Amino acid sequence: MNILIKAATIIDSESSHHGTTKDIRIQEGHIVAIDNKLSKEDEEIEITYKDLYISQGWFDTSVSMGQPGYEERETIENGLNVAARSGFTGIALNPNTNPVVDTSTTVTFLKKMGEGAATELYPIGALTQNSESKDLAELYDMQQNGAIAFGDYQKAIENPNLLKIALQYTQGFNGLVLSFPQENNIAGKGMVHEGETSTRIGLKGIPAIAESLQIARDLHILEYAGGSLHIPTISTAQGVALIKTAKEKGLDVTCSVAIHNLFFTDNEISNFETRFKVLPPLRDSTHRDALIQGVKEGVIDMVTSDHNPLDIERKLVEFDNAMYGAISQEATFKALLTIVDEKKAIKLLTAGRKRFLNTSYNIEKDSVANLTLFTTTGKHTFTEKDILSKSKNAIFINQKLKGEVYGIISNNQLVQN
Repeated sequence: MNILIKAATIIDSESSHHGTTKDIRIQEGHIVAIDNKLSKEDEEIEITYKDLYISQGWFDTSVSMGQPGYEERETIENGLNVAARSGFTGIALNPNTNPVVDTSTTVTFLKKMGEGAATELYPIGALTQNSESKDLAELYDMQQNGAIAFGDYQKAIENPNLLKIALQYTQGFNGLVLSFPQENNIAGKGMVHEGETSTRIGLKGIPAIAESLQIARDLHILEYAGGSLHIPTISTAQGVALIKTAKEKGLDVTCSVAIHNLFFTDNEISNFETRFKVLPPLRDSTHRDALIQGVKEGVIDMVTSDHNPLDIERKLVEFDNAMYGAISQEATFKALLTIVDEKKAIKLLTAGRKRFLNTSYNIEKDSVANLTLFTTTGKHTFTEKDILSKSKNAIFINQKLKGEVYGIISNNQLVQN
């Protein structure tokens, strides 16, 4: 496929063209020219948008689908289409399927299902068998078949010795361990942030210390055992502070935050709307402000959609009985742009590829064309018409967002909205 992109402002701090507006010629999946006023050649697809920006392709580090086992929530085929139209050229797929992704066979199945799509699918293997936090899964075998990291989605590693062994074992093949930040004994039967709102409406709360205790424990183990640790979807001020200190010590740790924890506070649960029942829970403005500061200072490395499609039987029920999770991918970039500028947003949306895959696609001549096309201008309200997923548990309904995703170029394919 041959493409000519006209007048695109390049946002790529690793490129010599960063901050410039150029034409870009792509042939058979590679950038062959970056210059001013390139002329359209025969059989080229010309791309022209108002206020067009372009960056390295975005990478989403926490995505759930359903297949295998929960196809009514989302299929891999449609889920990858959602990701592409949301601006992501790669996704890390969580292992919360049925069966759980804890064997090399299941990893191979997922890789096979994702073949041929514009957005590349990278499975996260379960850290423990059946994600039960008892025995380690087939980590090395899964990596050899395509798993890029190991973690039990939204399930804490309760046994500290298991985390120690995992960090030691994965050093032999440069594996990345994920540890969900929640101390279950402290969290108890809580389901929302413990604070003024939970007290007022009578819902059991998850205190912030449930997260900070687990993070502190994990960082102590990392300091002892070595290895590479990623802490997904942090939500508290104390979590930010602990990770900042660990980085200053030189520990190999990164972390992410879900876009909805940056955007919303626990005030949203006042009406018992289950769209806002997520894990970790939405917290109060003090914690949200600390997360935003952590993003701006670079303590928080990446922003994820934490996209988790759930059917109405799991969400359109009483708050106590609803499952945790929301779909956010369609709105992630546009919500993030209301919080930080475009350069910071792109850094947060591309950092996951380096951490999880140790690769990047610089926007330079002769590089692979792995690109996201977008604009930073324009405002609109997210409605049900913007939902691309099979499930409809969208957390950003009726929210005013900024910018727009035009599409992606990846795997020698063009996907446009």
